[in-house]
Amino acid sequence: MKLQSAVRLIYPPQCVFCGALTDSDFGLCGDCWRGSAFIGGLVCDACGTPLPGEDTGEKVHCDDCMTIARPWAQGRAALLYQDIGRKMVLGIKHGDRTDLARAASAWMATAAEPLIRPDTLIVPVPLHWFRLLRRRYNQAALLGHWVAHQLKVPLCPDALLRKTRTKPLEGHGRDARFAALQGAISLHPGRAAQVKGRSILLVDDVMTSGATLAACTEALHAAGAAEVCVLLLARVTKEN
Repeated sequence: MKLQSAVRLIYPPQCVFCGALTDSDFGLCGDCWRGSAFIGGLVCDACGTPLPGEDTGEKVHCDDCMTIARPWAQGRAALLYQDIGRKMVLGIKHGDRTDLARAASAWMATAAEPLIRPDTLIVPVPLHWFRLLRRRYNQAALLGHWVAHQLKVPLCPDALLRKTRTKPLEGHGRDARFAALQGAISLHPGRAAQVKGRSILLVDDVMTSGATLAACTEALHAAGAAEVCVLLLARVTKEN
């Protein structure tokens, strides 16, 4: 305890974004917290988008999820893809800010509570090996690791494989995104026994159209998964 107190005296907890002093490690200061668009209240049960109205416990869906068939059962997101949420996604994905994943996992774990079943297995969205080589880590697997740690739920980081090296999907329309992911993702042949009959929590950093999540869900269902739910750090909405 004395050593821990001495370390905290020399290195006090700081905000993961601006460096201001905080009460705990891997947290946000008051200003950054107020600048974070956390999702709460009434949300779409399929993707986690916030909706107007009060949460009465009834399952509701946003316009997108009523228009597009979602192959997964339920979905939640911790933040809107704006302000701190956008900076966090981009920092983890492109800025080597792997430390942000630990901070994000606490918020994601809270959002995931309605999705957890007794037999839940966490599976991250995969990266193609070439992109993984260049980036050196899979941001979804990193988030999945810390979410699994928070929830004390098992993780299978390589359950899915991205067989096809698709072009970056930023800026592409919905139809182009879905077309690009056709047949691109499959189950790791050595992980079938871990997936079959299980409830899967599919983890990714951000959802735009849902094309990647749909491709992953279809691969998991083909492997015999009993149910797939999705968990996101951030959700892109029409207002973003």
